[in-house]
Amino acid sequence: MRVRVPATTANVGTGFDCIGIALDWYDELELHAGEGPLRVEVEGEGAGQVPLDESHLVVATMRRGLDEWGDGRLPGGVLRCHNSIPHARGLGSSAAAIVAGLALAWTLARDEELDRAEVARLACLLEGHADNAAAAVVGGATLGWIEGGEVLVEPLALDDRLTAKVWVPQFEVPTSSARGVLPDDVPRLDAVAQSAAAGRLVLALERRPDLLLGATDDRLHQRQRAALMPSTIALMDRLRAVGVPATVSGAGPTVFAIGTGEQLAATEDVVGEGFVAHALPIGSGVVVER
Repeated sequence: MRVRVPATTANVGTGFDCIGIALDWYDELELHAGEGPLRVEVEGEGAGQVPLDESHLVVATMRRGLDEWGDGRLPGGVLRCHNSIPHARGLGSSAAAIVAGLALAWTLARDEELDRAEVARLACLLEGHADNAAAAVVGGATLGWIEGGEVLVEPLALDDRLTAKVWVPQFEVPTSSARGVLPDDVPRLDAVAQSAAAGRLVLALERRPDLLLGATDDRLHQRQRAALMPSTIALMDRLRAVGVPATVSGAGPTVFAIGTGEQLAATEDVVGEGFVAHALPIGSGVVVER
C-alpha cells in the first residue's frame, strides 16, 4: 500500500488557523504487510532523528485511526517513509504525517474508497485546528474551522492564474515555540484590520489576485514571532516592498508567496541569502494506492 501526501502552508498571512494551501511537494510512504511488530524505516527528512517505534507520528496516528474505524490492531511488516517535506519549517510536515497515518488506517480498516471528509475531520481534531491537515487531505486551498467539536472544511476555488514560491532556511522553529510567543490580547484596531483583510483574502484567492498584497497583511502572529526568525521577517518585508504577496508559512521560518506569474516575477530581484527558493504549483490532496 502506498500513500502520497503534500506539504502545506497555513495562515496565508491573515487566515490564521483557518486557511491552508497544498503545495506540489510530497512525502511518500509504503506499507508492506508482514509478520511480527511493525518496523519503521525513514529516509530523507527526519532520518536519524524521528523515532522508529510506535511513537513515530505516522504509526501513532495510524493506531488512532484504527481505533476509530477498525479493531485498533496495527499491522505487522514494514512502513517505509520517503520524506522530502522539511521538518519544523512551517510546511506542514506534522500534518502530512497525521494525514498519511489516517489514510493508511482508513484503507486498512475499510474496503472502500478513502472518505476524505472523515479523514479530514479526525486529522483536524488531532491537529487542533483546520488548516494544514484539511489542505493535505483535500488539496488546493481550503477554509476550515472547528465549531462545537465539529470540523467544517470548504474547498476554495483558487484562481487558476495563481502559483506559489517558498524560501526555506536551514534553521528550524518548532511550532510550540512559535505559538508560545503569541500574546493573549489583540488591540482593537489590529483586530478590525485583520478581520477586513481576512475577508478579502478569500476573494483574492478565488478571483481577485490584485487584492492579495493587502489581504495577506497580518496583524496577529507574524511580527509577534520576529525574535524567533528575524531573517524570515526581513525577507518577507523585502518581498512585500516590491509588491510580492509574501507571508510567513505556517508558524515559520519558511517564507511563502502566492500570486500570478506577473506578481511573483518581482521575486527574482530580491536576495534571499540563507534561504533556498522553490517555485511550486498548487498541490493535490492525499492519495492512497492499494
